[in-house]
Parts: sequence; structure tokens; C-alpha cells
Amino acid sequence: MDAVFKHKSYINIPMLLRVIGWLLLIEAGIMIIPAAFGIYYREHNTINFLIAMGITAAVGFMLMSLRPSSREMGRREAIMLTALTWVILSMFGMLPFLLCGTHMGITDAFFETMSGFTTTGATVLNSYEGISHSILIWRCLLQWIGGLGILLFTIAIVPMLNYQGGMQLFNAEVTGLTHDKIRPRIGSTSKDLWLVYTIFTVIAIVLLSFSKMGVFNAICYGMSTMSTGGFASHDFSLDEWESLYIKIVIMFFMFVGSVNFTLVFRGATGQLKAVWKNEVLRIFICVILVCYVLLTINVIITDHAHEWEDLTIDPLFQAVSLLSSTGLTEADFFDWGPIAFVLLIIMMGMGGCAGSTTGGAKLDRFVVLYKFLKNEFYRLMHPNSVKTVSMNGKGTPTPVLQKTLAFLFMYLLVILVGGVALSIIGLPLSDSFFCSLSAVSNTGVGTDITGFNGNYALVPDGAKWVLTFLMLVGRLEIFTILILFTRGFWRK
Repeated sequence: MDAVFKHKSYINIPMLLRVIGWLLLIEAGIMIIPAAFGIYYREHNTINFLIAMGITAAVGFMLMSLRPSSREMGRREAIMLTALTWVILSMFGMLPFLLCGTHMGITDAFFETMSGFTTTGATVLNSYEGISHSILIWRCLLQWIGGLGILLFTIAIVPMLNYQGGMQLFNAEVTGLTHDKIRPRIGSTSKDLWLVYTIFTVIAIVLLSFSKMGVFNAICYGMSTMSTGGFASHDFSLDEWESLYIKIVIMFFMFVGSVNFTLVFRGATGQLKAVWKNEVLRIFICVILVCYVLLTINVIITDHAHEWEDLTIDPLFQAVSLLSSTGLTEADFFDWGPIAFVLLIIMMGMGGCAGSTTGGAKLDRFVVLYKFLKNEFYRLMHPNSVKTVSMNGKGTPTPVLQKTLAFLFMYLLVILVGGVALSIIGLPLSDSFFCSLSAVSNTGVGTDITGFNGNYALVPDGAKWVLTFLMLVGRLEIFTILILFTRGFWRK
């Protein structure tokens, strides 16, 4: 078999399949958690969860049994493995939705699973009433694993990948302009990032457990908040409890999830000076404050200020939620007027910091673009001058600058093409481009503003597949997916 693969392809396919087998075994192991919740709450569909786990584990064992002649993985394998991982794990991750009484078809189940893994938070569920605890936990677990990265999680627990293409996988999946390693070995870096991510998640769950929502909902919202995914466990989301304490806790952890996790790790280990010296973090805080002020002014203008939190906590919560791509919105947010809607689009497109769990194009790239344009205007008047784009006191290499500009162009192009595709399928024109932006930015803001009553249940199946593809393209930062459709990738 190895000889056949080697003859037909320049890609180490047996090694890719073996790694995917490991990933499926890990996914099957994670399914134990929602199954345990099903047993605890005595839910009748728990056996179906165990069946889904058994199918996933069986396929994982089959693929893992492959013995490739070479365990080497280069950049080509890393790119292909990254794309395949997110698709295949979504295919098996949708089994609980198909088997456990959610009344979803394949299209809806795959959409929901990909929305979870990519932390988009868009849902096809009309109501959470009657949905089992095991399914609600599974949705939030998908977001939590996908938030920091499926492959990053795998690198942290599978030592084999520290030697076979670990750095290439890290670069292919983790968002950012450049990738800073905390430790010399990529496996150690992955473990440290996942450790701090887990610790903050546990802290969020503990703090939320002291609120009105109780332990189960605290677990759900703790995971969906740190992953900046935004899946809810109640029909009215946070308005179910009307708690200022809950909003403040969730707002804080949405902000933490929006920051480069390398900085979060350094801050957690006491390197506060290094954290504050980060230019993008300081700009991000300023952007939040500017959005907060504009939203507050808008609330006053539209006469929505009735209590003190309407001018303090609510606008700030909304700014952090949208910039972090969590997508949790105030109940009356879409009544705040056109200024709020314009800010919504800007914040969705921008996102948080590179290296975080957020979606969007990332603030880092807009900072680079601003400095690049500033230098170009200066050179118009001073043609012989030599100026570089500096970040944190260091010059930005030309390849990084070129990739940043190319990314921003492709980001806009994908949104436009996605919007056109959705409009051809049958969505209204304005809804098409809004949904395209929401999917590519992994924000998943409820589409009641587009006329679909707050979820994607009424969106045609063809549009759901387009949106699913856009979610994946946005989460893996465009190039990792689109390069698979080029001839150059498949040439030796």
C-alpha cells in the first residue's frame, strides 16, 4: 500500500492517515465527557453517544494501524493535514448530532459541528429546550478544542509530532503574522499554551458557578467564552439570568481570549512588563475604548439609556464581544441604530489580536497596513527616504509585509465571492454579504438582522455548505485552504 501511495503522490499520505487516526482516537476520548454528563442526567440518548464514540474510535484504530515507510512530514503534508483534520474531525464530530435526537440532517449536523470547531458560534437550532445536556456540552467542547487549535492540542499530547512536522503544523494552524515559541521545542510551547488556556477556562467556570446560572451552564459558558465561540445553552442566552456579575466575568474572559496567548502565558508567569510593552495589545485596548465610547454615544442618541449599566457595562460588553468574535449580543442591540450596525461590521472584520482564539482579520494586520500606508505617503514627498514598518521596536521583514497585504486582499475577496455565491443560491443581497462576513470572521452573529430570526435554520442547504466552507477558510486564515486548489501545491 505504501508503494502505491508513493507512486501516485508526492505527499506522504500513509503518514497523514496515521496522524488522522491519532486525532480520531483523541476525539473519541473527548466524547467520554458528554457521555458522562448524559449518564449523570440519566438521558436516554447516552447509548447513541457511546455508539458515535465507538465508530470514531474504530476508524481511528484502523488508520493508526498504518505503518508508513517514512514518518517525515514537510510543509506540503502539514498544510494538507491541517485542512483534512478540520474536515474529517467535523465529519465524525457530527455523529452525536445525527444520533442523539437533535433532528438534524447531514447538512445541519456538519454545519453545527464546523461552526463549533471554528468557534463561529452560528447555529441551526431553533430552541435549546429539549436538547440533552450531553449535546449542549458537546457543542461547547467542540468550540473549546477548536479555539486554541485541534492540531496544537494534538502536538501537545502526541510526542511523535514534535519531530515529524510539528513546527509546520503549528505554523499552518495557529493564527498570526509570525509565531513566537515560548520554549525551544514546539511540543513544550503547545503544552504551555494549552495549560494556561485550561487554567483560565477553569477559573471562568468556577467564577460563573457562583452566579445564578449554576454549575452546568457555567461549564458551557466558561468553555464558549474562553474559546470566544459564543455557543449558548439557553434560548435567551445571558438575558436568561439578567446578572451584571455574569456579564462582567464573561467580558473579562472574552478579553483574555482576544489577546495573543503567548502574551497571556507571559502575563500569567509574571512577565507583566513584557506584556505591556506589546504595541498591538495597547492598541487593542484603545480600540475597545473607542468602540465603547461610540456605542455609548449611540445608545444616548437612540434613547436606549434607561439604567446606569446601559451607559457603562452594556456598550463595553458589546464592544469586547464583537471584537473577540464571540458574538454574544445585547437583547436590544439591533435597535441601537445605524451607527451600531456600522461598528458591528467593522468590529467583525477586525477581530482581536493574532495568536488568540478570535476570528476576523486580526488587529495586527491592520496596524501593519496603517504603518505601511503611512510610510508610502511619506515617500511621496521624500522619494529617497528609507523607512520600515516597525512592530514592538523591530522592523517587519518584507516577506511578512507582503503576506500581510496579500492576506487582507484575499480576506476581502473571499467575503465578496462568498456573498455573491450566497446571493446566487437565493439569499437576499444584503443578507448574503453580511452572512459571508460573519462566517469568514468566525463571529456567527445571529442573523435576525438579515431576517432569519436569529439562527441559520431557514438558510437553504446549499448556502449552509457555502457558509461551512467560509468558516473553515476564515479559521485557517485563507491560504491554508485555498492553496489546495492551486496546481503548484500538487506539483513535485
